[in-house]
Parts: sequence; structure tokens; C-alpha cells
Amino acid sequence: MTDYDPPTDPLEVLHDDHEIVVVNKPAGLLSVPGKGEHLADCLMARVRDVFPTALLVHRLDRDTSGVMIFALTPHAQRHLGLQFEKRQVRKTYVARVWGRMEPETGVVDLPLIVDWPNRPLQKVCHETGRAALTEWRVLRAGDEESRVRLSPKTGRSHQLRVHMLALGHVILGDPLYASGAARDFPRLMLHSEELRLRHPDGGAGVKFRAAVPF
Repeated sequence: MTDYDPPTDPLEVLHDDHEIVVVNKPAGLLSVPGKGEHLADCLMARVRDVFPTALLVHRLDRDTSGVMIFALTPHAQRHLGLQFEKRQVRKTYVARVWGRMEPETGVVDLPLIVDWPNRPLQKVCHETGRAALTEWRVLRAGDEESRVRLSPKTGRSHQLRVHMLALGHVILGDPLYASGAARDFPRLMLHSEELRLRHPDGGAGVKFRAAVPF
């Protein structure tokens, strides 16, 4: 990744309190630092500039935008980490995908594994892949593209991107999986719209949203 040119958008804080901080990650910014000084700028570093005790809980792909939560205490990190691990966090994404997607709703149940010769790409593999499940609902369908809401029930790397590719509806602007006209967009058209989880202080249900920018 030698062409890393992260956006300079100011940090957009959606919520913060004594246990957590929730931000709206811009597309094109790494969640955590990569290998090498040129990949040091990331959302984690920017959040820590403002909230020095921030701790990582989960990640979004560099090219994905939207809701991302950080813990501000070790207790919160453990509490949130267990929720992600036990699949208790409800995650909702919105994507623009290639072609007319039918029917209106569906489920993708295809196991995924890293494509070693082509990493970081992932691929479907029924022999050695790890279980991956995505629910989808069409919000608007046209002949050239559709807008869909995606709800991953597992958290595999590139899960939504590979599942949409497997259905024949690659996410528009995907620099890794799209080709031709489907790739010719200014960004990956994938956004983490909403997270629903339990607050580390008391366990009450909370919901955080970031408006879809495309």
C-alpha cells in the first residue's frame, strides 16, 4: 500500500462518555496503523489525540466509512470485545452494488478464508473457510445498480465485499474485488450505518448511527 493518501477530514465524534467514544470513520483512512511510517496515520491515532486512553474494540476496512466504537477503559474494552465475540452486536451497513439485485431480501451463507497467493483478498472456500453469514435487503433496485442494507451476523475480513461479489453484485468502487465500470467510482460504496450494543456501564441497549454519505 504505497499510494496511501488518507483524508484530512476533522474527527467526527458521534458520542462520548466516561467509558466509550463513537466516531464516524471517513473512507480511505486505516482503522489502525499499517507497517511502516507512511501508514502511521489512522483513526486510532486520531482518536487518541483527543481521547488519550482510547482502546481498540473492532475495525473497519480502510475504504469503508461509518460508525466505529472505541473503549476508554480496560473494562469497557473487555465488555464490548465480548459482545463482538459472541455476535451480540447488531451491525447495519448500506452499500451500492452492481446490477439489479433480486429478490428483495435474502441471506448469504458462504464460508470465507484468506486467498493466500493474493492476500489481503479473501475467498469463498467450502472445505477450510470459516462460517460467514450476511442478511441483505434491497432498498432500491435499478438496472445498473442497487442500494442494499447489509446485516453481517459474523465478522469475517472483507465479508460483505466477498459475499456481494459471490452473488454477482460486487460493491461499487471496490479497489480489490470490482473491475471495469463497477470499479470506476471515487470510493468504496460501503458504509457502516448503525451499531446496536449494550453500554459497558450498566448494560443498557444503545444505538449509534452515521448518515450514509452516498
